[in-house]
Amino acid sequence: MLKKLGIKLFVFTLSTISYLLSTIFLSGCSTEYNVATRQEETFYYSTDREVKIGESIAQQVEKEYKFVQDPLVQKRVEDIGEKIVSVCDRKDIDYHFKVLEDDEVNAFSLPGGFVYVNKGLIDKLANDDELACVLGHEVGHIVARHSIKKLQAIMGYSVLRLLTAYIPKTETGEVGNAADIAFTQIMVGYSREDELLADQLASRYAKLAGYDPHGMIMFLEKLEEINRRKPAREYSYFKTHPYVPDRIRTVKQELGEKIDFTDYINIEQTPHQ
Repeated sequence: MLKKLGIKLFVFTLSTISYLLSTIFLSGCSTEYNVATRQEETFYYSTDREVKIGESIAQQVEKEYKFVQDPLVQKRVEDIGEKIVSVCDRKDIDYHFKVLEDDEVNAFSLPGGFVYVNKGLIDKLANDDELACVLGHEVGHIVARHSIKKLQAIMGYSVLRLLTAYIPKTETGEVGNAADIAFTQIMVGYSREDELLADQLASRYAKLAGYDPHGMIMFLEKLEEINRRKPAREYSYFKTHPYVPDRIRTVKQELGEKIDFTDYINIEQTPHQ
């Protein structure tokens, strides 16, 4: 998602790992109830630290991207975003919504409440219902603290790599390769479970905010069509985003709707006509 940031974000991630490693032993970890996953989860940071991490990454984003110049577009996103926030499960942070002047159909969120939407995505949306669901999806990632949990996983990888330095050379290669595979899995994106949960939360928040939650299905159908028009991609074992039909099925289940046969067909690409 943040392709223009490249190595800058990677270096920032590594520096953040070092910071977190140094603070874990000073402040310890805490077990908290995650309102999104409805489970007790362990975190190595405070909310204040999460916000600071998000602010640091946001500074890099805002150096690399241009903001949309149309104030009406920006206000539309802010107004809808505020309505989503008013009904979401996490209100201990401030949320920020900004529109980027980018043609790619994309949106992303950062730790601590930062949400960015590309103008190219907004142009594909038919109405405010769809936009509310897109913003709800990104807010859902923040509510569930998906970015921070991934960062903690990367931190665990860093520790694992340090430990391999003390393993006999005959074993280091095998263990190191396994660690590298785990790292690749962490870096490629949110897990399938994280994405599906964000879809569930998006439809839930949109409905609570007064929007039609079916806007999520409408958007996903458009996304599926966009994916079909893209050049064929080689199969990857590191694919983390669920197929669009999986996502639509999850939203239907959240809305209590009937699931039919087509909802179980995971096909994103078809031959060009």
